Amino acid sequence: MGEFERKMSDSRRIGIFGGSFDPPHLGHLWIAEAVLESLELDEILWIPAAISPLKPDGPVASNEQRRQMIDLAVSGCEKFRVDDRELTRGDVSYTVDTLDELRAEYPRADLFLIMGSDSLASIRKWHQPQRLLESVNLAVLQRGAEDSIDYNVLSGLATEQQIDRIRKSRVPMPLNELSSSDLRDRVSKGLSIRFRIPAAVETFIRANNLYASPAENPSEI
Repeated sequence: MGEFERKMSDSRRIGIFGGSFDPPHLGHLWIAEAVLESLELDEILWIPAAISPLKPDGPVASNEQRRQMIDLAVSGCEKFRVDDRELTRGDVSYTVDTLDELRAEYPRADLFLIMGSDSLASIRKWHQPQRLLESVNLAVLQRGAEDSIDYNVLSGLATEQQIDRIRKSRVPMPLNELSSSDLRDRVSKGLSIRFRIPAAVETFIRANNLYASPAENPSEI
């Protein structure tokens, strides 16, 4: 069976995990594994954003560096796959455009967009949120002792049937306070990021002098 035929007959359950991943850390891997198990997904696509509309300052590492770091982070995980379509597309990354492409490629697959409850709360700020919800289910993370997720924000954007399906795709998981911005800050201050990030990614960061303060980066002196 060729690639086109395989995709046309594909009825798998596919997770979509987007973000800057600047850098990817153990928290990202923990989230992906929790969603994979909780929703019984067949695979998760890690999709690094080129320029996020909600983060106009953009990433610190280059597109290629972030792609390489995600490759290193998910290496050996057969159900995790890096999809760099937004990097090759360039310009601002609208999730709805990516979902349109994936829906065309996998017309029979169940697509699940992974997001935190904070992202759900801001869903009306996303580009064409109603069209987005027509092509994907949401897998919303409920972390630790977080209050119940407020799905009322979806009223008027999705049908009651869609909202009920989204409720059933909630993914509970322990609170995890790791963040990429904190890791970048620690590197810039010369602090350890060990046990917070995959060892291969840490080695890549050190080898490429990523996130170092200007005083530590000869090219910026």
